[in-house]
Amino acid sequence: MARKPATKSSRSSSKTSTSRRKSSAKSKPDYSAYKADQLLDFYQEMLLIRRFEEKAGQMYGMGLIGGFCHLYIGQEAVVVGMQAALEEQDSVITTYRDHGHMLACGMDPKGVMAELTGREGGYSKGKGGSMHMFSKEKNFFGGHGIVGANLPLGTGIAFAHKYQGDNGLCLTYFGDGAANQGQVYESFNMAALWDLPVIYIIENNRYGMGTSVERASAETDLASRGEAYGIPGKQVDGMDVLKVYESGQEAVDYVRSGKGPYILEMQTYRYRGHSMSDPAKYRTKEEVQKMRTEKDPIETLKAVLVDQGHADEDALKAIDKEVRERVNAAADFAQESPEPDPSELYTDILIEA
Repeated sequence: MARKPATKSSRSSSKTSTSRRKSSAKSKPDYSAYKADQLLDFYQEMLLIRRFEEKAGQMYGMGLIGGFCHLYIGQEAVVVGMQAALEEQDSVITTYRDHGHMLACGMDPKGVMAELTGREGGYSKGKGGSMHMFSKEKNFFGGHGIVGANLPLGTGIAFAHKYQGDNGLCLTYFGDGAANQGQVYESFNMAALWDLPVIYIIENNRYGMGTSVERASAETDLASRGEAYGIPGKQVDGMDVLKVYESGQEAVDYVRSGKGPYILEMQTYRYRGHSMSDPAKYRTKEEVQKMRTEKDPIETLKAVLVDQGHADEDALKAIDKEVRERVNAAADFAQESPEPDPSELYTDILIEA
């Protein structure tokens, strides 16, 4: 149905007037507003992703994981903070750096690791691998290997939420390397035109494969990319889980109220190479170490827990031990799970609608 010009004009001008806000780098969340259990949950979830990814990297080096493998180490605060702002009916879709998103959605580490190793016990029965696994139960729609290709899909999922009237929304993740793709802006246009319930999350880890964002983008303020469509955007310190959570809540409230799409640019950092085959020689060791020392999301929250008296070093070590045991159990399950039967080549390739 065509829109009335006056309505569209007033809507666009309203959005554009408040379309871009920067998150203050100096501001700190009010830690006293958070209960100990909530902070400890954030800590444990981020630690699970960190330890899982470390184990995945180890297993890849042992030849137990084949194909592509993109690790999420360093970026854990983004997905943990955002997931905490969601409700059960909401959906998530992301790119090929997806293991952390799966775990944050509540997918079993055993099923995720089994999929990485191409085993029958994996979420896609060993046929999807690192970049292509899904969970209908958890409303997780992948893992996608083509840069930027998940944007139209995430926009379509948001359309489905609106069409079905289930009050759900779709988190659609992509990186700074995908931010210049044409389908990104086609998706922005459609989402704004139809007021779709979608939050576009740009995980700006500063390097698209091996090229810094400054060398790839004429405009490096990625939160402003939706201004032409009247989509508000915000830059967020993606290395602080509480800042992510608070900005996520703000975006979720905006979108769920029916105002249309929202963009969050998460300024984060990956410690490892783009993929397992990347030696990351395009940046210095000093740069990586500086981020680890000054901005690590897990160590930042650990300091808060100790300073606020919510946990001591022994309690945090116990959490780490429990997480490592869980990850080791996932690795054992993956190696013990059989390879898929060759007949599986002919399943899950056609659905009758």
